[in-house]
Amino acid sequence: MKIAATFENGTIFGHFGHTRQFKVYDVEAGKVVGERVVDTNGSGHGALAGFLADLGVDTLICGGIGAGAQNALAEAGIRLYGGVTGSADEAVKALLEGKLTYDAEVHCDHHDAEHQGGHCGEHKQECSCH
Repeated sequence: MKIAATFENGTIFGHFGHTRQFKVYDVEAGKVVGERVVDTNGSGHGALAGFLADLGVDTLICGGIGAGAQNALAEAGIRLYGGVTGSADEAVKALLEGKLTYDAEVHCDHHDAEHQGGHCGEHKQECSCH
């Protein structure tokens, strides 16, 4: 299993499509056996699912995420755990223990110029704060 988490300063970054880094965890027998931080190199919404698939990722933990990105992840065979906040390492640990709190209905559907803060995951559902 290979898990990726949107990543910024040790925490889950709030918006999948704007993340600049992922922390990628290699998991064997239910335990993390390797981890690394990878830069997205400017890849945006549409390219990130392919970027993760190329890394061999099969599971993603993130904050907010739009419907198009969700569809792209599904097409790539990547399981999604969205609406997550807090420490990336703790989220992965909770997932492996079957205790991760996430929102199966998470989505963010405002992608206008105001939306640069990367905070959609804080709302855990439809982000309509602007």
